[in-house]
Amino acid sequence: MIGVIVGTHGKFSEEILRSTEMVFGQLDNVAGVTFEPGESVSGLVEKYKAALASLDWTDGVIFLVDLFGGSPYNAASRIAVNHEKMDIVTGVNLPMIVDLLANRGIEQVENLVNLAIHAGHDSMMSFRAIRNSQSEEEL
Repeated sequence: MIGVIVGTHGKFSEEILRSTEMVFGQLDNVAGVTFEPGESVSGLVEKYKAALASLDWTDGVIFLVDLFGGSPYNAASRIAVNHEKMDIVTGVNLPMIVDLLANRGIEQVENLVNLAIHAGHDSMMSFRAIRNSQSEEEL
């Protein structure tokens, strides 16, 4: 199975996983990791390793983090660099997690990474842009 670790600054990972559970239901083989003020990247690497120990990641693991180049990303990259079946996706959001979880049983890590990126990107919309592109009849 492919494991999923959501790593973020502060408690965002815990809260987005709570929201994911509201939409998706029970979360299996998913871990949230927080990076709190005063913690080091080395400490975060240890938190990731503990999360990995609690998951089944025989088919790989995907880290979903908040910011490219931030501490959660940097710590995940220290682990992923040594494992072929690991990748990191930045810009974690709710549609990204839901789509990834809904498809991880039928896809491999590489395909899930692309799916997660597209789901995150495709979920960004502007009310005004959508409204302006619709005809009066559609409204």
